[in-house]
Amino acid sequence: MSFKSKKYSIESTDYQVGQDNVSKWGMDVHNTVFTASVGLSLLFIISLLLLSPADAKAAIDSVKGAVLSYFDFLFMWGANILLVFAIVIAISPFGKVRLGGEGATADYSTISWITMLFAAGMGIGLIFWGVAEPTAFYTGWYGTPLNVESHTLEARELALGAATFHWGFHAWAIYGVTALCLAYFVYNKGLPLSMRSVFYPLLGDKVWGKTGDFIDIMTVLVTLFGLATSLGLGGTQAASGISHVFGLDNSLLLQQSIIVLIMGLAILSVLRGMDGGVKLLSNLNMAIAFIFLGLMAVLNFTTVLDSMKTSVVSYVENILPLSQTSGREDETFLHGWTVFYWAWWVAYAPFFGMFVARISKGRTVREFLAYVLIIPTLVTTAWMSTFGGIAIQQMIDKVGLLGVQQQLSNVSLSLFYMLEAYPVGNILSMIAVVLIIVFFVTTLDSGSIVIDSMTAGGKLEVPMKQKIVWAIISGLIAIVMLWIGGTESIQALQSITIIAAMPFTIILLLGCVSLVKGLFTEVDKPKEAVKLSR
Repeated sequence: MSFKSKKYSIESTDYQVGQDNVSKWGMDVHNTVFTASVGLSLLFIISLLLLSPADAKAAIDSVKGAVLSYFDFLFMWGANILLVFAIVIAISPFGKVRLGGEGATADYSTISWITMLFAAGMGIGLIFWGVAEPTAFYTGWYGTPLNVESHTLEARELALGAATFHWGFHAWAIYGVTALCLAYFVYNKGLPLSMRSVFYPLLGDKVWGKTGDFIDIMTVLVTLFGLATSLGLGGTQAASGISHVFGLDNSLLLQQSIIVLIMGLAILSVLRGMDGGVKLLSNLNMAIAFIFLGLMAVLNFTTVLDSMKTSVVSYVENILPLSQTSGREDETFLHGWTVFYWAWWVAYAPFFGMFVARISKGRTVREFLAYVLIIPTLVTTAWMSTFGGIAIQQMIDKVGLLGVQQQLSNVSLSLFYMLEAYPVGNILSMIAVVLIIVFFVTTLDSGSIVIDSMTAGGKLEVPMKQKIVWAIISGLIAIVMLWIGGTESIQALQSITIIAAMPFTIILLLGCVSLVKGLFTEVDKPKEAVKLSR
């Protein structure tokens, strides 16, 4: 491998990828990172199982309360900084740098690449919150954005705008910067695919020692909790949909059984490899999702068109007030929604970043950031505007269960309540359940690939059974969190995400500094440029 500059590259260090790996039970793993990550994960699971659900939830909630009280500014301003950083890097001369070097070509078509990054980035969460979030904001289920009065025209506008805000540019900036940091140091500097590599310009050879081990272990744990949150949300919604359509009892056993089923399907997908598994499922995801989205838009054309316009206008008008922490009177909304979302994106960022880094070779920095920021934001805006706009309109017109209740009585059932208002409601609900399950499998498959890479010393080719281990552990954490949360499982999942993401926000901000140091080695200095021109 040749580098434009050997500075910060694998050739500037004596470290060899996988040099600290050992063979355990037929697996090729980084001794410290794998052992500590598995050990701490199992310790977490066992500790929670030994406590009563009420005591475990109380302990988690107390820590979350402290994090929100003292560090809400860190999440808010961290997200703001990452968004500004992404835009500046994209429009700067650094934007011309190609991942993998000047002659590198993309491994996947642009369409397949976009479907994979979108399926990995938003998948289950977008299906879960597409109806629930805008209707929650409109009805004041857990606070309203900027303390607007619920069930009013202004509440509708802010509900759609705030939902777009949570799933828009800030979210994808957190994802995009993380993915760019990893992709750059892997493809342009030849370093292993692990979070420690990002900090080589700042820490030097210390990243190959205990300091780097700590960074990778923390990354694994944060990724596990972020992944478990998504899996838990997907499990509760899939169970709600199945119970709603077939009249079954939506019990904890059903939710956990669905997660076990998905674990099995994800393992089968892992065994099929990247092209036969994640790529195929991602393309299937997007095909079903766009058919579903298009069908709902056609059935409600006028409502959807107006909702999209309202969402965009409200997003633009309120992006600055919603990005602030000072002077806010809507603390319940700020902590319960925005801070949770920023924490969730941060917790999910290493997973998304490593997965997208693996599939992004050959794209320029500008192309990469433009696609990651703009296209998914457009899709999420369309999704939230369509499903959220229809649900709110049903409440205004008093149509269906949402119109009768005028409140968000069950978050995981909100999508199905909205679909029930149509003559073909059961068919639409089954399409939704299939979409949730396919997204579920894709998320767990790609998540196990990412975590396995982190615990294998950055190696990309490792024994298949390692990925299976992480698919099982991720599912177990989701199952335990649902057991602890009981009827408040969503709040329990949110709590653990916020706790895990707090220290990692600092790591991401430091990663920006390291990325800039690396990118400076890719551009010609002014004096050198003059000599070359002569």
